[in-house]
Amino acid sequence: MSQPRRTSRRRAWTALTLPALLCALAACSADPATGGGTDAAAGPAREASPTPTGPPGTLFDTFNYTGADDPSLTEHGWEIRTGGGGPGIKDTWSADGAAFPSDPTAKGGTVLRLRSTTDGTEQGTTQAEIQTTSRSFFTGTYAARIHLSDKPTSGRDGDHVVQTFFPISPADSSDDYSELDFEYLPNGGWGSVGPQLDNVSWYKADPPDRVHNTLKRRLGGWHTMMITAMDGKVTYSLDGKELFTSSGKYVPREQMDIHFSNWLIDLPFTGGPRTWDMKIDWVYHKAGEAVSRADVQKTVDDFDTAGTDYVNTVPKP
Repeated sequence: MSQPRRTSRRRAWTALTLPALLCALAACSADPATGGGTDAAAGPAREASPTPTGPPGTLFDTFNYTGADDPSLTEHGWEIRTGGGGPGIKDTWSADGAAFPSDPTAKGGTVLRLRSTTDGTEQGTTQAEIQTTSRSFFTGTYAARIHLSDKPTSGRDGDHVVQTFFPISPADSSDDYSELDFEYLPNGGWGSVGPQLDNVSWYKADPPDRVHNTLKRRLGGWHTMMITAMDGKVTYSLDGKELFTSSGKYVPREQMDIHFSNWLIDLPFTGGPRTWDMKIDWVYHKAGEAVSRADVQKTVDDFDTAGTDYVNTVPKP
C-alpha cells in the first residue's frame, strides 16, 4: 500500500510550454531511443477537433500527440514532470519517459507511454509522470483505459515498480487533502511480495490517514479503471467489477489534479538496465455525475467515431 507523500505535489514542476513552442518552431525532435520527443513508432496524428466542445462537465483525451514537445499537449492542460521530489527515487523525473507511439487498437491511433528505467543506481534511474495543470476535478466519475506491465519491457525482472492513476490535491499540506489511488505493484513493495492492486482513499498525507483495499492478482494487459466519487462515497471499479468503497471522511474534500505515474519504490539490485512501460489509451471525467461503465464506454466510442480526440468542458475553479 502506498506510503505517505512527504513533499508537495507542486514541488519543482517544470512546464514545457516555452521549450515546446521553440522546439516546434525549430522543427526539432528528440532521439526516439530515449522514449521522448517524437517516437519512431508514432504515426501521423489525426486532425484534432477544431474546438474542445462537447457535453458540459466533460474531460476526454485520447493522447493523440506527436511527442512530449507537442504544443497541443500543454494547450490541452497537461504537464510532464521534470522536477524534483518523490515519491520513489527522488529527483529522477524526466520528460524522456513520455512518448506517444502509434497503436492501431487504441482510440485516436496512439497511446501515452510512460517509461521508467533503472540500472539499480540513482544516477541511472528515470521515472515518468504526467498531470493536468487545472485544479478542476472534484466529485463525479473518473475513468481510464490503462495497460499494466507484469514484467519489464527489457532487462531483468524484480524491480518494485508502481503504476498509478489518481486524482490528488495540489498540495500535501492542504487542510482538505484529497487523494484517490489506483496503484499496481507487479512485484510488490514495502514488504509485500505482490502482485497486487491497491485502492487507497486518503484523508491526510502527513501523518498518513487513509483506508485501502488490496486485490492480489496479476493484471498485466489492458484494463478500464474507474473511480466514482458521489453522494458521500468513493467506489473503485476494475473492468466493471467493484473492488472497494470508502465513505465518511475518506472522500474528496477539495478539487484535484489528475495524474498518471510510473515510478520505482526503491532500487533492490544492480546489474544491468531495465525498462518498465505503462500505457494509457484514453482518460475520461464527468463532473458531478455517476456514470456507468457501459455509458462511459459508449461516450468514448461515440467521441472516437466522430474523430474527436480531445474535449474539456469542465468548469475551471
